[in-house]
Amino acid sequence: MAEAEPLLALEAVSKRFGSVEALAGTSLVVRPGTVHALLGENGAGKTTLMRIAYGLARADSGIMRWRGERASFSSPRDALAAGIAMVQQHFSLVPALTVAENVALGGRGFYSAGGARRRVRELSAATGLEAEPDAVAGTLGVGAQQRVEILKALARGVKLLILDEPTATLAPADAAALLAWARRFASDGHAVVLITHKLRDALDVADDVTVLRGGRVVLSAGAAAETERTLAIAMLGAGEAGTAGGSLTTRPALPAPSGPRGGADVVADLRGVAVTARRGTPGLASVTFAARRGEIVGIAAVEGNGERELIRILAGRERPDAGALRLPPKIGYIPQDRHSDAIADDLSLAENIALAGAGARSGWIDWRSMGARTAALMTRFDVRASGVSAPARTLSGGNQQRLVLARELDGEPSLVVADQPTRGLDLRATADVHERLRQARAAGAAVVLHSADLDEVLALADRVVVVAQGRVEDVGTDREAVGRAMLGAGA
Repeated sequence: MAEAEPLLALEAVSKRFGSVEALAGTSLVVRPGTVHALLGENGAGKTTLMRIAYGLARADSGIMRWRGERASFSSPRDALAAGIAMVQQHFSLVPALTVAENVALGGRGFYSAGGARRRVRELSAATGLEAEPDAVAGTLGVGAQQRVEILKALARGVKLLILDEPTATLAPADAAALLAWARRFASDGHAVVLITHKLRDALDVADDVTVLRGGRVVLSAGAAAETERTLAIAMLGAGEAGTAGGSLTTRPALPAPSGPRGGADVVADLRGVAVTARRGTPGLASVTFAARRGEIVGIAAVEGNGERELIRILAGRERPDAGALRLPPKIGYIPQDRHSDAIADDLSLAENIALAGAGARSGWIDWRSMGARTAALMTRFDVRASGVSAPARTLSGGNQQRLVLARELDGEPSLVVADQPTRGLDLRATADVHERLRQARAAGAAVVLHSADLDEVLALADRVVVVAQGRVEDVGTDREAVGRAMLGAGA
């Protein structure tokens, strides 16, 4: 039997952004009925290659073929019409609209509110990707927004779905369910391109794997023939793969937490704090919580149980409806979505650094001094860019996150609130973020860490707090106890 014609073929694609060569003669073949894992470090060219396929960017040279015919999409609308959809790390939902309205947005014909709700429920039932049709998109956490983005793509009847770091913010059970669905979707004759840094995810679900390094293909093979070690060596090089965080797994090895180092000094104190329940979230119910100097407090939760409200209150971004709250004057906040809450893409790096403490300062900014400060922080935090005047959008995800860390950790804040701080980062960048958080703890800060990756929470935290149905329980660091508390929240 002859091999099926490729669904998507990209041949010798090149792309430059100024002096940066993002893609250098890169080729990729996606077969129907398969999941194709696309791997590489931040800045390797993975997302750029898929943005070209989706019509978000134009190649400088090379050929694209869709279902055997030469094609070139000038916009995502063209790609969607042809049957290609891309769910990016940073979502495109309209925050003020409901889930049903977002899924219907861009469709054809007259809008029917009832029909839109039914469509969401039908898609949720068929895929197992749960979404409340009447929930307002802006109130949803990142994981829930991602599910809505996928449902929105499926509502268009796509044949190829590109998922950019889809499990980066999901709890293990939710990630496993999403990957299982991707496998089923592909087995129906469609295809999935899975951009990921999680090597285990790639090996568990993919049929084919391609690894990019520096915009070039360094490995293209059947996934069954590869291991985490061979993939890591391809991504990082033989000399560095064995030293990237001390592990070739998706989570670098970490030393055991050593407990609070600064005595019992309470830095953040919440007593009887409550947030009124909103549609799709239980809010918070009379929460008492304390974070002390020299400790990392991990927050674990099944998404949508009130953890988002707790994080934003601790970061000083939201006021509770009731209760007493004491926070330090200087707080470093690393939000789960850096593009919405941390950086301004079109501003320069110096301008982004100047945003520290915005709203609490007045007077003129000495831009020469700010440029020098930014340059020093870039060196200290290894932010790689052409200079302090470069727009933030030109940086890779890892360098953008380092920029956020540089700004938020500068000046040794008393409290550091880190919400999904390694979302979408590669092995090297993840290890760097972990080390920065440990350094903040060693300097005497109280660090509050929330992650959908329970392994990350348990590896870093001195103690773990579970948020369940708007209530908070301190459960220590025993994995089974944390898991039971989290499952109880979802019951």
